[in-house]
Amino acid sequence: MSAPGPRPPRRVLAPAGLAALALAVLAAHLLLLIGLPQWTVRPAAPPPVRPLLTRTLPAPPPPSAPVAALPKPAPPAARPRPARPRPAPARPAQPAAAPEPAEMAVTAEPVPAPLSDTEVGPALAQAPAVPEASAAQAPDAGASAPASSEPPTTVGPAIVPGSARLSYKVQAEARQLPYHASAELLWRHDATQYEAHLTISAFLIGSRSQSSVGSLTPQGLAPTRFADRPRRGEQAAHFDHAQGRITFSTNTPEARLLPGAQDRLSLFLQLGALIAGQPGRFPPGSQLTIQTAGTRDAEPWVLSVEREETLALAGQALPTLKLLRQPRREYDTRIELWLGRTLDYLPVRIRITQANGDFVDQQLSAIERP
Repeated sequence: MSAPGPRPPRRVLAPAGLAALALAVLAAHLLLLIGLPQWTVRPAAPPPVRPLLTRTLPAPPPPSAPVAALPKPAPPAARPRPARPRPAPARPAQPAAAPEPAEMAVTAEPVPAPLSDTEVGPALAQAPAVPEASAAQAPDAGASAPASSEPPTTVGPAIVPGSARLSYKVQAEARQLPYHASAELLWRHDATQYEAHLTISAFLIGSRSQSSVGSLTPQGLAPTRFADRPRRGEQAAHFDHAQGRITFSTNTPEARLLPGAQDRLSLFLQLGALIAGQPGRFPPGSQLTIQTAGTRDAEPWVLSVEREETLALAGQALPTLKLLRQPRREYDTRIELWLGRTLDYLPVRIRITQANGDFVDQQLSAIERP
């Protein structure tokens, strides 16, 4: 093994070198401190101060006195049921209204839709007609109409029949299509006021009703309101006897109210009351002129007394008196009316025929007396 060689001698800096090195390090630190930016901590800005706003509120007013509750309206009084008519006291006979002059002829009617706005409610034909598979059956031969249990009421020259409910079988044709329906006429009065309601109903077509209300006078019925209710809505005519005019809900021009004026439902009852009161005044061949109002106009109708006929109605043979309104213009309606002589001259058959051939024929099937 060889012996290690001699170590190199250590280099020792002289004092002057050490001083120079220290100065160099110090200078480097100074340069570094001078070149860096100064980091200063700034105090946070105080939050903005908002001004304090004040407002003076007025004192609330003193409480007012409590409002008294409105009284509740009293419920409407129940409508009294009409009492059984009693014979009215004898009144001095008054002369019947003179017939209208001959120049007041029935004017032409407007072009009607099939069976529309007619006298007994056959406006059911405004809807499509429904043909039946078979004709209506005839009434049973053994059935019989009940006798009158309420005597007619004499109010002067006219004799008003007692209250009754009449049922009808209706045969009709619209646009060459036949259909069948049923009808009911409810007639009642208390010797001073009267009500008449007619309703016609048909399968798949619906119903239509007419009503007439008014008072009884020595000359018979004096209507105050006539209403026609087709499938939708209602139309009416109002009789203002004080002002002598007839007004209409359809906003058509008003008409002058003539003596003895009737509506298209009360007419059939008024004719019977006039003939029952003075049968000798209306022999076959005589004529009656009566102003008749619908829901749009009012015009004089001329009706002729035709003849006596016996009809098989309500299961029995009924003696009747036939009246006729003959068409006088192209679009007039032909009306045939049969009054039951043994039933206080109530309407037992009504047939209405339009200019185009459409018709409604309602015939008595039963009658009920109170």
